[in-house]
Amino acid sequence: MPAWAWWVLIAVALAAGEVFTLGFFLGAVALAAVVAAVVALALPVWIQVIVFIAGSLASLGFLRPLARAHMTTPAALRTGTAALVGRRAIVIERVDAESGTVKIGGEVWTARAYMEDAVYEPGARVDVLKIEGATALVSE
Repeated sequence: MPAWAWWVLIAVALAAGEVFTLGFFLGAVALAAVVAAVVALALPVWIQVIVFIAGSLASLGFLRPLARAHMTTPAALRTGTAALVGRRAIVIERVDAESGTVKIGGEVWTARAYMEDAVYEPGARVDVLKIEGATALVSE
């Protein structure tokens, strides 16, 4: 079997390993194996190994920090009802376990108290803990 085929097999095995481990390590090394496979079309084995090692170090040094930073970056923007969770609201009509109305960011929402025994009077400031359908579940 030609050298380039061995490098392709190594790349496939490393890529499959990355799928199962998700460590952002094997994928970068698999990329270096692909580069070594291309080099194997024209250059001897010792140069292929040097290209593989250099490519592994370069891809690990460049791609792994980028991938890790991407995974730890918080979502830039929550949309829809998810954007309302955690916001403050002002009680417009008395809120208890069954009904009520609050104003969240300029919009009027039906609301219920998150805790069944809680009651919030008009003017009280509450936190939106959850959205169920078109109803905000709130608590102080």
